Amino acid sequence: MAYIISVNAAILTDSGGPCTVHDCTPVPGNSTVAPGPECMVGMSNPGYQQCLARTKSDLVVATAVAAMAASFAMGALANLPLALAPGMGANAYFAYNMVGFHGSGSIPYRTALAGVMLEGIVFFALSAVGLRSKLARLIPRNIRLASAVGIGLFLAFTGLQANQGLGLVGASPTTLVTLTACSETDPVTGACLGGTLHSPTFWLGAAGFLLTATCLARDVKGGMIYGIVFVTAVSWIRGTSVTVFPDTPAGNAGFSYFKKIVDFHTIESTAGQLSFGGFRHGNVWLAMLTLLYVDVLDTTSTMYSMAEYGGFTDGAGGFEGEYRAFLVDAGSTVLSAALGSTTVTTYIESTAGIREGGRTGLTAITVSACFLASLFFSPLLMSVPPWAVGPSLVLVGAMMMRVAKDIEWGDMKEAIPSFVTMALMPLTFSIANGIIAGLGVYVALHWYDWANHACGRVGKALDDRRNQVAAATAEVGPAQDV
Repeated sequence: MAYIISVNAAILTDSGGPCTVHDCTPVPGNSTVAPGPECMVGMSNPGYQQCLARTKSDLVVATAVAAMAASFAMGALANLPLALAPGMGANAYFAYNMVGFHGSGSIPYRTALAGVMLEGIVFFALSAVGLRSKLARLIPRNIRLASAVGIGLFLAFTGLQANQGLGLVGASPTTLVTLTACSETDPVTGACLGGTLHSPTFWLGAAGFLLTATCLARDVKGGMIYGIVFVTAVSWIRGTSVTVFPDTPAGNAGFSYFKKIVDFHTIESTAGQLSFGGFRHGNVWLAMLTLLYVDVLDTTSTMYSMAEYGGFTDGAGGFEGEYRAFLVDAGSTVLSAALGSTTVTTYIESTAGIREGGRTGLTAITVSACFLASLFFSPLLMSVPPWAVGPSLVLVGAMMMRVAKDIEWGDMKEAIPSFVTMALMPLTFSIANGIIAGLGVYVALHWYDWANHACGRVGKALDDRRNQVAAATAEVGPAQDV
């Protein structure tokens, strides 16, 4: 799970965090001219770059603290070998749909964080009264499965783009997206200006992808982290075409911080950045409901899967410590939002500890200790480049594809809504759009069957009532004759 620290911080930094146009350096040569929104485009403004670097450092710490606290609570209170951390999927939805790339979305960063906290409180309340699992069962099974697949495709698509990945996919004025990995790109649009597949960082990232994929295919322990470490280590070498520390003011500042190696960074800008003033707008509530939906399905299904994998379940499908585990999971989201991060979930990587014999909360507490240790290595974690993170996003997406086999593809009433859900998430770059469209198509294809079933039940009830009246009349008639 070590990869989540740098990956989550990188994705959330793409939202711009608390950084705004006010953090930009004034126009060179004319300090009286206030910078406009264009200063955030291309992330070339020195002042804005410094704010992003500070935000990323804060989010590295926030991710590690949230994972540390959540995993420790799971082990100490629920006594289960389940590790938790800010979840993939929810972080991408937060960064690219709610807040938008560098604040280009419809919800400000502080309002979005308040939405995450409120979602965590609602989730905690649902868990406390026992409605969590019942709510998950209301969603059709195939839509639940398709949502997981769609989120996987969404993450993979993110990992293939330049801003937070390999840079293999970029913008095209004719086909919208196209093959890039170019040696030169437009800093504003990201469109290729020449040298397709000539990007050195792409080929380094591709090598890391193959290394990680090979480790996963051979079931190597900790396989996900090896590709990130390899690509990052090569990118630390200055004076190369793939360095993450170019000979620029920002590159020099990054290298100076990197040389510290050990540094305990305190959160400066993301903690407590909550604003509940924007909740009068409907899009905030829609986003919060989407987060709640993803949280209910993701964490609940993962937790039950891990319990079943470890043999903790009873005959009814429940497991010991279930109630406290749900409360820990939901409560951790509230803490995560307070630190500036997104919803916390139980990680499928918990199977690694269970497979090695972990059966108690000591496993989760050990994971918590590892996250605690990572807090002292912020300079190293801050220096992980996008082309090291991208392959992990693609491979996480690949692993989420496994549930597609459980969708009932032979039944068109189930297959079509599932496909719509999966397709629209990456194609509209919105998890919410995929969920809403899938549920809408599902209702449209099933309403006639539901109406027939309801009419049949009403008709049967009326027939039963008539039969009861007739029987009562038949009994009264002979009695009067006598």
